Order: sequence, then structure tokens, then C-alpha cells
Amino acid sequence: MRISNWLANPFKLNALGILGMNERNSRYIAQYNDRHLYPLVDDKLKTKQLMLDAQINVPGLIATLSHQSQVQHLLEHLPKNRGFAIKPAKGSGGKGILVIINQHDGLYVKTNQKLLSLEQLQHHCSNILAGLYSLGGNPDVALIEELIEFDPLFDGFSHEGVPDIRVIIFKGYPVMAMMRLSTQYSDGKANLHQGAVGVGLDLATGKALHAVQFGKPILEHPDTHKPLAELTVPDWQKLLILAARCYDETKLGYLGADIVLDKKLGPLVLELNARPGLSIQVANGCGLKPRLKQLEKIQHRRDAEHRVSYSQKHFTAKPDFDAIA
Repeated sequence: MRISNWLANPFKLNALGILGMNERNSRYIAQYNDRHLYPLVDDKLKTKQLMLDAQINVPGLIATLSHQSQVQHLLEHLPKNRGFAIKPAKGSGGKGILVIINQHDGLYVKTNQKLLSLEQLQHHCSNILAGLYSLGGNPDVALIEELIEFDPLFDGFSHEGVPDIRVIIFKGYPVMAMMRLSTQYSDGKANLHQGAVGVGLDLATGKALHAVQFGKPILEHPDTHKPLAELTVPDWQKLLILAARCYDETKLGYLGADIVLDKKLGPLVLELNARPGLSIQVANGCGLKPRLKQLEKIQHRRDAEHRVSYSQKHFTAKPDFDAIA
């Protein structure tokens, strides 16, 4: 069935196994995520240290700013003649992330080629510290990170920004995955609510299954016109094992892992989320509930490799592009 059909017919959602927000919160997040563990993923600085301790690769940290007095000396913390990213440690939904791809004549070049001055970067950092982008509006810390180098295998699949992969992990098992591709409409950000493209990925192969923008099925990237059915993620099993290991380190039973592919370093854990959204179901054209219920029956403990093998065997799917052509 086409995804647009069940989106238009709410009576079929339950029959198709679509997980709603209330059930996600009460049955899975509340039951499987101990609240005292949330700071491990709500604070990107703590997440980064946790991953490094587990020898899991993350984007390199250049500097942190925790006091407004440090903002006046921002230039001292910025790398010279290369790109970097500034992001809030406690931000969510991609808010407050500023990506600089180059520097030119004392100005800083964004992904859309817009130029920013040092004063504008300082203002952005001040807003981060003041909690403008943080959960609950609490004071925050600004992270300056190494720029992720786009894997050339994804040329044409994303506009300006770096694509990332969201994997939902339940009890340590990958249950669903999608790639988020930035567009001109999303201002180079991989955020589906802002207009990025979501591409469901087969857990068995890493190949594209289905693609949507603003909840509607599409066949090609809206800016580059690259056929989305051609998308395949390399080293897929290695990436899933990396995502599954995030459960072992955080102990969060219902978890979203966001991973990027750097052309030199390979898979990097970008961030973790204790309350991952549900739009991954739209990108895949199927519901989470049947997979979650199947995994709830499993009681024995397994390592990450065995958990990934189980998911790849039981949660495979066929591409749906021909159905929406």
C-alpha cells in the first residue's frame, strides 16, 4: 500500500502497526528509558566523552565555550583557513547548529555560500550560552567541532549539507533506519520538518526502500534530481553494529542514533536521542509496532553483532519506488 494512502486514512494506522506519540512515550520511552540516564544523550559533550571512552568515533572537538567572557575571544578558538561547526551541547532538532565550510578575507562561508562576520559568529555563540536553543531554555555550552567531510559516494543525494543516518535501537536491536538528505528548502539541514528528504533503508542491505519529503512520496532528490532508488549505504553492517553498541554504552532501551559517514574516518556517531521522532515510519512506509512487539518477547542477552544479525534477518523489506512511480 502506498504510504500516502494510509496517511490519508487514520483508521488504518493501527492495523498497519503505526506507532503514535502517546504510545511511544508511555509504553516505550517511559518503560525502557530510565530518566537518570537522559543527561548522557541530552548533553552532546557528555555523549561525546561516553563514545570516546567506548572507542566509538565521533566528530573531533576543537573547543568549548561555557562563559560569555570566552565569546569575546572566539577568534582564538576557531581553526584557521578551514571549516568547522558550532553547535549547542543541549540543543535538539538541529536547532542552533551553524556549519562553516570555508573562510575568505576574514569572513566565514556557510553551506549556502552566505558570508558571516566574526561578530555574527560571536552573537550566535552568545545565544547558545544563553539557552536560546537548549532543552527548556537552560544555559548551555557552545561546541566547536571539526567539519565532517562528505563521503563522495553520496554526491547528488544531498544539497549542501551532510546527509545523516538515523537508526532506532530497541533493547539493543536496530528496528528501523533512514537517511536524511538536506535540500535547498531545508537550508542544507538534515531535518525532515524543515524540508529535508527522508529515505527508508533496508536493515538487511542498507539500500533505499522508500523516500518522502513533507510526508509525500518522491522518486528523486528535489534539487539534484538524483534517483533515490540508487542510494545504498556502504559498510552497512558495520554501521548498524556501531549503532547497536550505543545501547550498551547508554543502557537506554529506546534510542535514536544519528550517524554520519566521513570519507576519511568512516561512520561517526553525531548524537543520540532518548526521544527519537516517529517520522522514520513515514520514510520507510511501514510501522514500528510489529517490530517492537517482536523484540519485547526476547529475554536472553546478546552482543551487538548477534543483535544486528537478528534484525537483518527478521526486519528486511522490499523497495517501494515502483509502486509510487
